[in-house]
Amino acid sequence: MRARLLVIIAALSALVLSACGSRVDESSAPPSGPTQANTGANTASDTGVTTNDVKVGVIVGLTSPLGSETFSTSLYGAKAYFDALNAAGGVNGRKVTLVQCDDHGSGPDNTACARKLVDDEKVFALAGVSAFDYAGAQYLNSKGVPDVGGQPTSSAYDQYPHLYSIYGSYYPRDGRQPGYDGNLYAGTENYRWLKENLSTRVAGVVYYNVAPSQRYAQSVADGLRREGYTVVEKEINYFAPNFDAAVLDLKARGVDVIFDAMEDNGNLALCKSMQAQGLTVKAKMTTSQGWTDTFGQAFADTPNCRDATYATSSTRNYNDTNYPAVARFRADMAKYQPAREGKLSIWTLEGYASAQWLTDAIRSCGANVTRVCVEQFLNRPQDYDGDGLLTPRNFTKLATPPETDRNCINVARWEISANGGKGGWVTQVRDMNTNCFTVPNLPYPAE
Repeated sequence: MRARLLVIIAALSALVLSACGSRVDESSAPPSGPTQANTGANTASDTGVTTNDVKVGVIVGLTSPLGSETFSTSLYGAKAYFDALNAAGGVNGRKVTLVQCDDHGSGPDNTACARKLVDDEKVFALAGVSAFDYAGAQYLNSKGVPDVGGQPTSSAYDQYPHLYSIYGSYYPRDGRQPGYDGNLYAGTENYRWLKENLSTRVAGVVYYNVAPSQRYAQSVADGLRREGYTVVEKEINYFAPNFDAAVLDLKARGVDVIFDAMEDNGNLALCKSMQAQGLTVKAKMTTSQGWTDTFGQAFADTPNCRDATYATSSTRNYNDTNYPAVARFRADMAKYQPAREGKLSIWTLEGYASAQWLTDAIRSCGANVTRVCVEQFLNRPQDYDGDGLLTPRNFTKLATPPETDRNCINVARWEISANGGKGGWVTQVRDMNTNCFTVPNLPYPAE
């Protein structure tokens, strides 16, 4: 169990860095609405498509040993989108049937889910996937099943051509090595924003003495140093952790921002030690997966750490209902997934955006819905932004990685005064689409 828990570090690390590595083409306006008219009668035009139905699959870890919420929240967003879509008449006259499969956070069960959805359920495509161990990715790809808008918690979305991450990608995705020769790339925009807006200068990076945690911590430290930070690295013995000693040294060395490469329990233990030892910082960074409604409750006993916590993403804050697309998401969640009230997260919103992306691709096909047509939509050079839910992104491939990249990010801080004193995430930037930085594009190993 301990060894399995540690694997999540690699998954979360891949997620954070992949989220920062999507290319933005600001010269292209994002498309909206159908690109092809529905000029004929619907037909059973492909696997999983009938005259009045499109069957879509989703794989999540509802009963993962890492917890029921860790790899499942994208499902609820996808469900809400498709339920609202069907209530409005579907897409070009077809309703969407969503078939879910629980992989239990297990690689073998993930492969079993992939085979069940493809061979038994005969789904047309996938959406809203968040797989801890995406062992079934190769099989799905071999069958030409598009997986649209999944969470890249492993390198599969950076390797296979029929898998389309929610963050977009410029990698070759030729089915061989992930990224470029086994390396993925990430920009330093998160560190740049902190430096320019919070005047952070000395960064602490806390990690376990295990390889996945060490690799991710090294990539964070490299990016921080490229942005001119003094970096204090603290390794924690996973089997005999001494957070107090690490925190006292961070305090003595004037650290003003902290990153960690640990799972949730380690993150909480670090915050408890910061509270006990009186270490206050300008920012304690969490991953986009930590951007949840339940964060405040989980860290209620560590107010110094909780109230200094920031999260970054390339997705709109689900609390910003002044944006019509966010308001629509909240309304659909309230109507079709009312049990998720108070349990929303960035991943829920991205599951919703994933379903919308697939739907827009299906809509572009008109009456003749095929996987080839859907993938033509996904592979266009034009950017996609989910009606403003996402920063613009695409899947235009580059032969070599760019030395620099222009990346746009959203930033939020947990504030106890938000939501009438219930606490919540408050956006810290004017607009994520203009909060952009041209930064170095740094390599890190995919595995």
